[in-house]
Amino acid sequence: MTLDDYKTIQPTLPDQPGVYKYIDEDGVILYVGKAKSLKKRVASYFVGSIAQQAHKTRTMLKHARTLEFIIVETEADALLLENTLIKKFQPRYNVMLKDGKSYSYICVKKERFPRVYLTRKVVRDGSTYFGPYTSRYQLKIILELIKTLFPLRNCTYNLSEDQIAAGKYKVCLEYHIKNCQGPCVGYEEEAAYNEKIEQIKNILKGHFGPVKRHFTDQMERLAENLEFEKAHLLKEKLAAFEDYQGKSTVVNPNIKDVDVFSIASDDKQAYVNYIKVVNGAIINTLTEELVKNLDQEEKDILEYAIPILRERFNSIAPEVLTPFRIDLPEGDFQLTVPKIGDKRKLVELSIKNVLYYKMQQQRDQASTQRKQTPAERILRTLQEDLQMNEVPLHIECFDNSNIQGSNPVSSCVVFKNAKPSKKDYRHFNVKSVEGPNDFASMEEVVYRRYKRMLDEDQSLPQLIIIDGGKGQLSAAMESLNKLGIADRVTVIGIAKRLEEIFFPNDPLPLYINKKSESLKLIQQARNEAHRFAITFHRNQRSRNFTQTELTAIPGIGEKTAEKLLRHFGSVKKVREALITDLTPVIGPKGAKAVRAYFENQ
Repeated sequence: MTLDDYKTIQPTLPDQPGVYKYIDEDGVILYVGKAKSLKKRVASYFVGSIAQQAHKTRTMLKHARTLEFIIVETEADALLLENTLIKKFQPRYNVMLKDGKSYSYICVKKERFPRVYLTRKVVRDGSTYFGPYTSRYQLKIILELIKTLFPLRNCTYNLSEDQIAAGKYKVCLEYHIKNCQGPCVGYEEEAAYNEKIEQIKNILKGHFGPVKRHFTDQMERLAENLEFEKAHLLKEKLAAFEDYQGKSTVVNPNIKDVDVFSIASDDKQAYVNYIKVVNGAIINTLTEELVKNLDQEEKDILEYAIPILRERFNSIAPEVLTPFRIDLPEGDFQLTVPKIGDKRKLVELSIKNVLYYKMQQQRDQASTQRKQTPAERILRTLQEDLQMNEVPLHIECFDNSNIQGSNPVSSCVVFKNAKPSKKDYRHFNVKSVEGPNDFASMEEVVYRRYKRMLDEDQSLPQLIIIDGGKGQLSAAMESLNKLGIADRVTVIGIAKRLEEIFFPNDPLPLYINKKSESLKLIQQARNEAHRFAITFHRNQRSRNFTQTELTAIPGIGEKTAEKLLRHFGSVKKVREALITDLTPVIGPKGAKAVRAYFENQ
């Protein structure tokens, strides 16, 4: 996935919490990530230089072809859903969860005098589970609050009526330090104990109304006894619990296996969202697009889509949730239209995702149908003229420059979106070629350019232009074949005399209409490469001449010549300088040598 791919999808990314998935061309999930804001998190992959990113990130983006996302209600929900998807799909570029741990729950055990304790495992034995909680700190606050307000037993004894009546147990240290009220020996009645359990459940559900009076009374009593620190501590614990109370839609132990469907439509298209929930956790989501051939109602479309999607995913979920009543063929499942509660929240989550998908598709269609910019028009014309598979958003052009083989240099200019990208221009001193050999020079610089791009995992251009005819084009192809990228780019050569366009291994040139905008773009790139090469060549020739002129003086080396140039600014001023001007710079001996050299001339 390139920066251009990101710019295409950027307007459609939501500024909401959720989970995003990078997917390769075979549909395999490469990476799953969570985000407080999907728009900002995805943008972070494409801000700054790609070369500055970690190697793993660059490689993942290189293989990614599409990006999918799921919107959720909160950042905590995004964290939970990310955990579920990573465990299910084991994406290659994610850090794997090797210890197999899950998030924590608070369990209210189904037993006489129920215990309340922390667990990572949900057992379907009739016990009640609350959570999941993403932070151990949250759990410590909650359990400490429960322990402070409602002393409960933590032993594992079987407290049946017979066992207690027989006096089988004795009170332990927990009773003596007032952490337990002794139900094991009959000191606490079952009804009073169960009343505490109900209040604990209300707290864990977030229903503070039934227990608010209890909290207020206890804090007032502590204040009357001048125990202000304890009252304040109780208030802080309660406030912290209200802030961190964990209730998630995407992972809910109260829901087992269900399929959730919702639909949104416009005049031509319908979009059906499917959420698959297994053991209380979302493990897959999909939004399917359907074409409306007739004026069909959403009810009819949903009735058609649900059996197909369930069959595709081999779903045997015993319950199907929908936003409204529909008629489905009888099967081994129950159809539910939830109005309140956790199941309704799942339906609302599905509706939110399908509505956003619909908005995204409509925006994409509007973007496609909008009037083309001049740059888009020119590049699409060039694509058609050269019969390319891709629009040439990135073009590079090469040219050589030398005078009878002296100071051979080459240039590479870069055009992006049909405009020069001068920060990406590069020039080359030809190293391995002696004498006037344009073909060998072209082969060297093309190899150097794309060898470095491959090493740095940079995206290759769609079009490479070689200034010259068949010979220069063949030389460039030699290098591209060595690098193994000849089939990944389109390469052409342009001959100056008749503006002929040559393709590799094709003896017949292509003649583009002289008034064509695409030919003018090719000519602009060729002329810019020629200008850049000539300028660089002149600078190199001038520098070499200057160095030769001063270093030819007996007793004057390169460092002394540099001192003279830095002080006087040019060879001409050095030539005109008096011996009294030269002496402070290079000493009397060097000054005499310079004056003698120029006077003898």
